[in-house]
Amino acid sequence: MSQKRKPKLGQNFLIDDNARHGIVDALGDIASRTVIEIGPGHGAITSLLATRAKRLVALELDGSLVAELTFKFRDMPHLEIVEGDVLNADLKALVGDAGTVDVIGNLPYYITSDILLKLFAAGRDGLLNRAVLMMQREVADRISAEPGVREYGLLSATAQMNARVDHLFTLPPEAFSPPPDVYSTVLRLHFAPRFEELVVDPVGFDKFLKQVFAQKRKTLHNNLRAAGFNADALAKAWPEGIPAQARAESLPLDAMAALYRSLNDIS
Repeated sequence: MSQKRKPKLGQNFLIDDNARHGIVDALGDIASRTVIEIGPGHGAITSLLATRAKRLVALELDGSLVAELTFKFRDMPHLEIVEGDVLNADLKALVGDAGTVDVIGNLPYYITSDILLKLFAAGRDGLLNRAVLMMQREVADRISAEPGVREYGLLSATAQMNARVDHLFTLPPEAFSPPPDVYSTVLRLHFAPRFEELVVDPVGFDKFLKQVFAQKRKTLHNNLRAAGFNADALAKAWPEGIPAQARAESLPLDAMAALYRSLNDIS
């Protein structure tokens, strides 16, 4: 556990026993569930999941760790070690006939957002039920931030359009080997896309969110002007409940969806 391996892959291995139990416990009862683990490393969490899950698929990028895990868990036929990058993985194929699966993992800091976007897309497709994910504290704070605070932004809005977010606990660098330079936070996501509820289409609303959060210091109105909406259209579509000088970070998702629908109605 103390050996240093390829930091360029974001490999900081969890060594805190209480933390690994807390992470797996957060998934709840998985006795009848299929679980996909992202980045099992040396198997600290895998060893717990393997005794609880009906089926476990562990996705590992490092070939030497794949060999280690394959040998370590050779007597567990319900555990499949898959060598590959989660960003290129066919999650639908991994889910198979399981219906929906749960996800767990310690996300590499440098591709956390990319992995989250992939998981959100899978959640929209009805493949995922819940996820327990560990990531850099600052990223977790942005995901779980409420409108009106500085941390709230595009990642917050995107995450909360796709899932209910529970902020669980934070771990110090010494919980890992080698210790990272940052604190890590564990979140639980219950995939529950809100697009139908808010009467918006996913592709169009995703594009709209990127436009309104393009420059956080600009007002919502100015970001939309920069995105190509003319002043007359904005004046006609602007809902009464949104202040003229509001910034995107101040608006809850239902208000943002109302503005999006209004703009679509007049276009």
